[in-house]
Amino acid sequence: MNAAFEHSEQRNEVVVDRVQTRGRLINVWRDAPDDLSIFSGFPPHSGETIAQLVVAESELEETALGQMVGANWPMMWIQGEPQEETYVSGTQALIIDGCPVNRVTLADRVVGSHWSDEDADYCLLAGILPTDSGETRGSQTTSCLEQIEIALGEVGMDFSHIVRTWFYLDDLLAWYGEFNAARTKFFESRAVFDRLIPASTGIGAHNPTGSALVAGGLAIRPRHGDVRIKEVTSPLQCSATEYRSSFSRAVEVTFPSWRLLMISGTASIAADGMSMFLNDTVNQIHRSLDVVEAILKSRKMDWKNTTRAVGYFRNIKSLPLFEACCRERGIPQLPILPAHSTICREDLLFEIEVDAISMENGHS
Repeated sequence: MNAAFEHSEQRNEVVVDRVQTRGRLINVWRDAPDDLSIFSGFPPHSGETIAQLVVAESELEETALGQMVGANWPMMWIQGEPQEETYVSGTQALIIDGCPVNRVTLADRVVGSHWSDEDADYCLLAGILPTDSGETRGSQTTSCLEQIEIALGEVGMDFSHIVRTWFYLDDLLAWYGEFNAARTKFFESRAVFDRLIPASTGIGAHNPTGSALVAGGLAIRPRHGDVRIKEVTSPLQCSATEYRSSFSRAVEVTFPSWRLLMISGTASIAADGMSMFLNDTVNQIHRSLDVVEAILKSRKMDWKNTTRAVGYFRNIKSLPLFEACCRERGIPQLPILPAHSTICREDLLFEIEVDAISMENGHS
């Protein structure tokens, strides 16, 4: 297995070659609200798009789908709000060559992709919606989790195979506690706390349907005993469960010849669970990067192993501050999608999620 990284201004591509398959992680963004060029190359000339995250105005969705003729893959579309003529729109997508890909549908909507290789079966879900947007927001959360479970059942998997989740909540600060309570109750009913608690991101963002939230998830089912999945703790932060938020700081999947590390949404939170550097965007960014870096180093990785990242900004005008922080720390150009979003606490201004891979076997 080997990986190649291509970087240019506002565009990144990571190509991962394995024995039977090639994966391409595309990341592109523009500092404009209606720049359809972010959808250039979709559908791809070869391979299948597994899933796509879009950060753009909801009103652009119909036009974008019209441009991407034949787009039959799951899509997670969220909207950040423009701020005084400052706007960022962009997209991330995973494309795979070399193996059959089956689509997962719910209520005639494509919400997932299912594929397999010699090591595992995979299902990536995106754009999961509650069945009734008129219900309470807590009920809509439960509905989304149930829909994830139903979608996995379509391909012979279940919630025990979930290793990573994403939740984008409309008006997050008004009901984040309600969301956490509903998620925890569902996890208790499925005995999630008796096994692996998934890595996760919970962020405030609108979606085109007006539902209380939209969700996604990654499920992995090993095909043999040399594939291992485990929680990775954070050297600089306590477990999120200590402040009643049900997710792991990171999850690592170890394959025979490589490792995948998925770091949850990470913000400026101290070891005791309290927010740090109130009203100080630069130091909140540095704290978040410190925490991610410590997790990477704990797994014998660093920033150059990053294959995908999303940066969530309370004020998108802070993007140049993030770029300056990365330069100061010597962090190489990252395949990062910036998004204007609400973080899970009123006093938090920045959050980042990171995926990384290592070609070293982690069984030792």
